[in-house]
Amino acid sequence: MIVAVTLSRYIARQFMVSVLAMLASLTGVICLFDFIDLLRRVATKPDVSTNIVIQIALLHVPFFATEVLPFGVMLGGIICFWRLTRSSELIVARAAGISAWQFLTAPVACAILLGTLTTTLVSPLSSAMYRRAETLDQLYLRTGGGPLSLAGGTLWLRQADPQNGPKAVAVLHAQDVQLKQSLLSMHNVTVLRLDKDGKVLARIEAPSGYLAPGHWVLDNAATVRPNSVLRPAGRLLLPTDLTVGRVEESFSSPDTLSVWALPGFITLLDQSGFSSIRHRIRFQSLLALPMLAGTMALVAAGFSMRPSRRGGVARMIGSGIAAGFLLFTISKVAEQFGNSGALPTVLAAWAPTLAGLCLAVSLLLHLEDG
Repeated sequence: MIVAVTLSRYIARQFMVSVLAMLASLTGVICLFDFIDLLRRVATKPDVSTNIVIQIALLHVPFFATEVLPFGVMLGGIICFWRLTRSSELIVARAAGISAWQFLTAPVACAILLGTLTTTLVSPLSSAMYRRAETLDQLYLRTGGGPLSLAGGTLWLRQADPQNGPKAVAVLHAQDVQLKQSLLSMHNVTVLRLDKDGKVLARIEAPSGYLAPGHWVLDNAATVRPNSVLRPAGRLLLPTDLTVGRVEESFSSPDTLSVWALPGFITLLDQSGFSSIRHRIRFQSLLALPMLAGTMALVAAGFSMRPSRRGGVARMIGSGIAAGFLLFTISKVAEQFGNSGALPTVLAAWAPTLAGLCLAVSLLLHLEDG
């Protein structure tokens, strides 16, 4: 028992050193290409200093480290297990009666722990820094009025309308929406007020309006009810739980929200009529990250623990790297199907983990049973 514990600690230490070194290397390479791309973009903006580019690049580091974690675990694990196999340490351990499942418990546990820490601790830091990087990028490197301009300056949303009952809703549509100095202004505003059964109670038309704390302000509004004529109503106030920041975030990338903030924001999006599919997939992907990291450790072991005397080691390691890119492709394809609604968000986020786990178990069973 003491031998098994000592061996597990030794393998876990070797595994973590290889994984962290590979994770740092991959993150450094990606950050280098990101920095070069930022320099290319800033070349046409002589008024933007290099310090801004460096700041944006540094703010991207935690996000890239989080994204590359599964591949860092896989490649680091391949290097670790290959070195232990080449030095015959794993062969001696197996000859002593210790199965592959026993000495893989510690590395897999380390990988799961690393994924858990990334999801719970690094994710909030990564989202905050990435949000700051997006703000600087929008301010100095892009043109336009912000996220709302990416939607053509048009805003659609649905929210609760407690003035007409507990389940009544108000559907708001506005054009020429702009965000300037924390003020969300809009023109050609139309509001449909519906009861709990979806029946139209009233329609509000206003040439302009803006979002104030706690309500929408509609200037020079006019209202019309079913079987009635349009009547001027002056300035109308429509209660809302939305803020300028939340409206802006709904058009921003889900990567700017931490795993702790995503559930509440998803609920808010659903209540407001915004699509929450991308945020749901991001949330499920963060939840799946620990299991995906553990799966990648098993995949690395399955491809790199082949004894050197059998030959074909280089081919096996190359196959492991190819399997990693295949899992990456599966994750991106599943994500696109999830965004389109063709796949449930849970399946779209967990597909790479399930595929990798099936591959790893089959490889290890074949390796253990000969």
